[in-house]
Amino acid sequence: MKHIFTLLSFGLFMVLFSCSQDGPKLSETGLIPLPNQVADGSGSFLLTSEAKIQLQGEDPKLAGIAEYFNTSLSAASGYRLPVGTDEGTIKLQVEGDNSQDESYELVISESEITIKGKSAAGVFYGVQTLLQAMPVEVFGTALIQEAIQIPAGKIVDSPSYAYRGSMLDVARHFLPMEDVKHYLDQMAHLKLNYLHLHLSDDQGWRIEIKSWPNLTALGGSTQVGGGPGGYFTQAQYQELVQYAADRFITIVPEIDMPGHTNAALASYGDLNPGINLPDGNFETITKSIEKAEDEFKGSNITRQAAELYTGTEVGFSTLDTDLELTYQFIDDIVREIAAITPGPYFHIGGDESHVTAKDDYVYFIERVQKIVQDHGKTSIGWDEVATSQLLPGNVAQFWALEENAKLAVGQGNKVLMSPAKKAYLDMQYDSTSRIGLHWAAYVELDSAYLWDPATYVNGISKSDILGVEAPLWTETVENRVDMEYLVFPRIAALAEVAWSPGSSRNWNDFQDRIKVMGQRWDIQGIGFYKSPLVNWE
Repeated sequence: MKHIFTLLSFGLFMVLFSCSQDGPKLSETGLIPLPNQVADGSGSFLLTSEAKIQLQGEDPKLAGIAEYFNTSLSAASGYRLPVGTDEGTIKLQVEGDNSQDESYELVISESEITIKGKSAAGVFYGVQTLLQAMPVEVFGTALIQEAIQIPAGKIVDSPSYAYRGSMLDVARHFLPMEDVKHYLDQMAHLKLNYLHLHLSDDQGWRIEIKSWPNLTALGGSTQVGGGPGGYFTQAQYQELVQYAADRFITIVPEIDMPGHTNAALASYGDLNPGINLPDGNFETITKSIEKAEDEFKGSNITRQAAELYTGTEVGFSTLDTDLELTYQFIDDIVREIAAITPGPYFHIGGDESHVTAKDDYVYFIERVQKIVQDHGKTSIGWDEVATSQLLPGNVAQFWALEENAKLAVGQGNKVLMSPAKKAYLDMQYDSTSRIGLHWAAYVELDSAYLWDPATYVNGISKSDILGVEAPLWTETVENRVDMEYLVFPRIAALAEVAWSPGSSRNWNDFQDRIKVMGQRWDIQGIGFYKSPLVNWE
């Protein structure tokens, strides 16, 4: 009997030893973004329903991180791990109270897993790395019958930039709550921490403003191509803000102005200076802006609501920068949105305002910045805003003109890097892409990856940069399928640009790791673009 028991024990040891040796090394699990330091260990941790999660530290967000971890695994594992403070084989530990420190340390041995961070955010990012270290099947819904094998090793990691974001344009084509939440889920997996929502444009107004109800009743009723449009109530917006916060993502609302405002001008004719041409016949604008000003601006003109617009041309609309009602309108909007936005930033747009005279544009931006500041927020604007005098701390988002970005830096302000030739997710991959635009460039996966924000613009160094953001404009995006096609896999490349030091990034290595990420997307049913530059098989 003792002999049989010995054989069985030896056999069990051999099975466990075999399991611990057959899987990939930690450094081979397709980690994106690439951690700063990865050291492979010996053996594996075998995760079963017998494991427990131990919370160490006083941060109340630890419980939410444990719940997130359990929810992420439960469909594939079939169980939820007990959570407590007494003991556990998976330890989540906050060692300090520095919310700005997003670094973490992940240690995996055969007996336990420890994730340490100086903030809850750091622990959350360690959890994302831990999930990626597991077999890709944990991202699916099919039940995994055996123990989940996690390679042993140690990771020490921290981000290069504090702001790592993406933008969703829900104005050109409206994307509903479920799609935005889906996007937030994928952003969290890649350690992105800001979602910029482009909530207004010529084609639609997408956020309820209770003091100006026609903005959504009329301005939110259509979209590019003439579809039904849509908008978020303030309660729905707050739900998105909380959903994002649970994933350590901050929402940045944008109300684009003084241009890109036809939806507002169609909703309230008293705001319309009368120089926009919403029928799209922009070639008929033969007068100079100065002559247009003489004819249309002033308080004694007869103002009429603009027609709703469903095209894709830009630059034809503007708010009246001399009208006091304009600034009451903006103050009401900023006040209502700021009150339900806990994050520090409010995006004021400022791009492509081609029919706003230069002096009027500068006056407008400087006055609107003050309104935003009065409501407790910091302004971000597209790089054109740097042609005005920026308030201290305000941010210029570089998308087009390097000289504008340099103007911001010259004023002592930070730049958010979103160069259209590298970071715009709405650009086509190549001439065969089924949707997308290519006015800036064709942006294949290698192009999205092979650039360094700190050296992209001469005269702008890493210390001048707040972070990196990848925008998705939706002129050609009608639904989640379209969104996924243009976003994935490029968002993973841009997430790595924002997180990992340029000196450690390598295109050949990324090709191997993105292949594993593609398997995760496949198992989740994400219809990503399978770039021919990667051997996805």
